This record gives sequence, structure tokens and C-alpha cells, in this order.
Amino acid sequence: MLVLTLVLAAIGFALLVAALTTGSVIWAWGCIVVCVIGAVLLLVSALSMRRPDSDVPPPPGRHAKR
Repeated sequence: MLVLTLVLAAIGFALLVAALTTGSVIWAWGCIVVCVIGAVLLLVSALSMRRPDSDVPPPPGRHAKR
């Protein structure tokens, strides 16, 4: 999902450059739409990666209680 967000950011940047060079509002709105979609995907990815500390068991190791 992070790769998709990066691709959307690159597409948004290309649309921004196109909007600035042509002066077209349609390209600018396309940039805004693509960037908002990328931001939502980034937020969803960040929230899905977070886990509460109480649910994660400690990793096994030499100092684990037996």
C-alpha cells in the first residue's frame, strides 16, 4: 500500500507540473484528487500498522522467564 501511495504522489506531482505549465484548472483538480486519495491510503496504512502493546507477546529470547 505504501508503494501505491508513492506512485500516487508521483502522479500528483506530474499533474501539478502540467497544471502550472498549461494554466488549466482541470489538471489542478486532478492533482488535488490524486493527492487526497494518496493521503487517505497513507493514513489507512499507518493506522493498520499500529498495534496495541498489550496484544503483542514478548519475543522469545535468553532472558525469557521459564
